[in-house]
Amino acid sequence: MGRARFLAGVVAGGAALALVAACQSDGSGSAGSPTAASAAGQPVASSTSAPTATVTVPTAASSAGDPSTGAPAETSSQTTVLPTSSAVASSSSTPTVPPKPAAKVTASPKFGTEGVEVLATPKISVADGVITALAMTNAEGKKIKGKLATDKKSWVVGEELGYGKTYTVTGAARGENGKAVKISGTWTTLTPDAEITTNVSPGDGAVVGVAAPIIIRFGLGADDKALIEKNVTISTTPKVEGAFAWIVHDGDDYPSLDWRPKSYWPENTKVHVEAKMYGIKFSGNYYGGYDVTSDFRIGRNQVVYADANAHNIVVKQDGKTVATYEASYGSGDLIGDPNRVTRSGIHIVMDKQEHTKMSNPAYGYTNIDEYWAVRISNNGEFIHENPYTVGDQGYVNVSHGCVNLSPESAEAYFNSAIYGDPVEVTGTSVQLSASDGDIYDWAIPWKVWVSLGATNS
Repeated sequence: MGRARFLAGVVAGGAALALVAACQSDGSGSAGSPTAASAAGQPVASSTSAPTATVTVPTAASSAGDPSTGAPAETSSQTTVLPTSSAVASSSSTPTVPPKPAAKVTASPKFGTEGVEVLATPKISVADGVITALAMTNAEGKKIKGKLATDKKSWVVGEELGYGKTYTVTGAARGENGKAVKISGTWTTLTPDAEITTNVSPGDGAVVGVAAPIIIRFGLGADDKALIEKNVTISTTPKVEGAFAWIVHDGDDYPSLDWRPKSYWPENTKVHVEAKMYGIKFSGNYYGGYDVTSDFRIGRNQVVYADANAHNIVVKQDGKTVATYEASYGSGDLIGDPNRVTRSGIHIVMDKQEHTKMSNPAYGYTNIDEYWAVRISNNGEFIHENPYTVGDQGYVNVSHGCVNLSPESAEAYFNSAIYGDPVEVTGTSVQLSASDGDIYDWAIPWKVWVSLGATNS
């Protein structure tokens, strides 16, 4: 009887242990549903692969023992499979992975745009992908230069386009989803009403005097003068301080863009002018027709000092006097006629001719032969020979405004003069100005000159 009670206690303790294990594994105090043992007492595998715990519980025999022999009763055991704590995990949902995007192609300006300016830089951009191939061609099939960005997400035109042309773009992009997207479209450039001309003076290869201004003439006035100036580059060796000014020269319909140094050019200066006018808008539908360059050089430093009261001209090179010639100037200050006054101020040598004909019908002469004529303004002022005033030269001013020299002096000076040499006239009552014709750049004070440009600082 005592053994039987003992065995019954073991059975009860085992059952309690099984319940505790079940509660611990579930974490909520609820035991799982163990699979029943087979008739042979072997465990049955769980339908899930979750970790399990095995508990073997002894069971009592059908009788406490054999009373006839006093032998102890046989015992049997039952094996129960219980889930562990890791097997009772909550069943969370798997997050949805969004599909990778396709490439998105953008053209700027958009494909099909007409009237594109020739200096524009059309661009292809790709989002969520990269460009794998791209070509732009003109109507003749010629490829247009372009630049692909390092990250291959954009391509931009790399050269100037032509007026009135249609350009075709073809290519492909690959999206982040690995799929190809076609790139295809056209752009058409504007056709101007007229292409504006540009001319630069001095021209290529010229050797000019130290007062020669740079004059850039255009075939039309510009609405945006600052835009024009920003597209003109003046490069000098050595470096020279100078500035732009818009000047209307004699006989021109539109202002020219002039550039001159603050002081005379250093001798032997090398000058490079680049006027990039192609594609630049002047006004309305009028655009620049072509770019222009000029490379010229400043020659020796020669300055003529012409003092009307001294009745001579003094020629200096590098500040040293190389010649002095007796002269006769305009008589206007003596007779009270401003039209016959030789203008004071800095003129420049504009032209020279060994022989020319001069006319001034208001003063009674037409087509008079003159020799060794060096023009210094467009109002009729020359330094030239006049054999009829030799007796007055060096003593009195009797001309109509020109500077008269003897034949010998006129020829000698003629041979030394080049375009752009300054002639500084002093001692008269009328100053050189815009009303006196073509090149009066040095008659404008520097502060005023600077104010006549659109971009001068």
